Amino acid sequence: MFYYLSQMPQWLVDNDHAAWADWLSFLRVFQYITFRTAGAAVTALLLSWWLGPRIIAKLKQLKFSQQYKDKAEEAGGLEGRVNKLGTPSMGGIMIVLTLDITALLWARWNEFLALTLMSVIVLAALGFYDDWVKLTKQDKAGIHSKVKLVVQIGLALFIGLYLWNHQSMSHLVKQLMVPFYGEAIEFAGVGFVGLLITMAAIVGSSNAVNLTDGLDGLAIGCTLIVAFVFIILTYIAGNVKTAEYLIVPYVEGAGELTVFCAAMIGAGLGFLWFNCHPAQVFMGDTGSLALGGSLGVIAVLIHQPFILVIAGGVFVLEAVSVMIQTGWFKYTRRKSGVGRRVFLMAPLHHHFEKKGWHESQVVARFYILGILFAVLALSTLKLR
Repeated sequence: MFYYLSQMPQWLVDNDHAAWADWLSFLRVFQYITFRTAGAAVTALLLSWWLGPRIIAKLKQLKFSQQYKDKAEEAGGLEGRVNKLGTPSMGGIMIVLTLDITALLWARWNEFLALTLMSVIVLAALGFYDDWVKLTKQDKAGIHSKVKLVVQIGLALFIGLYLWNHQSMSHLVKQLMVPFYGEAIEFAGVGFVGLLITMAAIVGSSNAVNLTDGLDGLAIGCTLIVAFVFIILTYIAGNVKTAEYLIVPYVEGAGELTVFCAAMIGAGLGFLWFNCHPAQVFMGDTGSLALGGSLGVIAVLIHQPFILVIAGGVFVLEAVSVMIQTGWFKYTRRKSGVGRRVFLMAPLHHHFEKKGWHESQVVARFYILGILFAVLALSTLKLR
């Protein structure tokens, strides 16, 4: 919305109101992405601080809190862990509200922003329904995993096909860009491969962040680190000169995603204020599915889905640990009748808790890993 204020001085000139145009010339500052990016980050942070106590109080009043033990607590052996029963969940509402409001205020409306916001709303609604079932029934199972997967795949397929059929965006699917290589890769059937990669990026990222959301501040902190990477990548992708210099795909209009990433950072920092150990609120699936999915969508829209695998290395490790644990357990049970485990517990953060690491140690060390992955992701800009 604020972007359109920057057009007012020119509108006044065109309508013979030059004096008013000079007086309101300062509004032109809103046309700059850098200014709107900073404004979005600060607005989202302040809005989170204002909304946070009110949403937490409302969640407590409605008794939207977890009264059952999660898988980690049922497994036992997590010494030193604070009892989290009764902590309000569905805190992702705070993130989604802040993110959407701020993005609409500071970003210029275009198809990139529309697709990203749509993804946030759809996945937040899916997560909200899952959290609702968990909390009303006080059952950690929630809705069936197949229901979640169908909605996620449906959303990802819609986005992939939309890009495929949009003339100015079809290259985002029909060409492949890989890290450390400056040229687009094309071959027979590349479009279908690109469509599968698009879907994998969105569905995989959404679920990976969801799996990481198991310790106070872990998922949101790692999301912030990845968002910092994408605030740089989206700005470069939307700037034709910088993109050409760094030999990365130029995507006209993608710069507005920089503002969205800034809003995500501000909203995430505001949420972390209340979610750091010991957490006053959990984001629940309402937040984790939406945040993860939006990162996947952004990676696709700037033609860099593989960069997300590097930048979100912590999320990848968490997801892979679950796949390895589940796959090996089923295989050994089928072969020998007794299921065996690779990790003490999955996802990976619980493995280290089982090894005696305090929750805060796990979170801090995973942050460090996340920063290392972020640096590696950004290094792909020059190593081509």
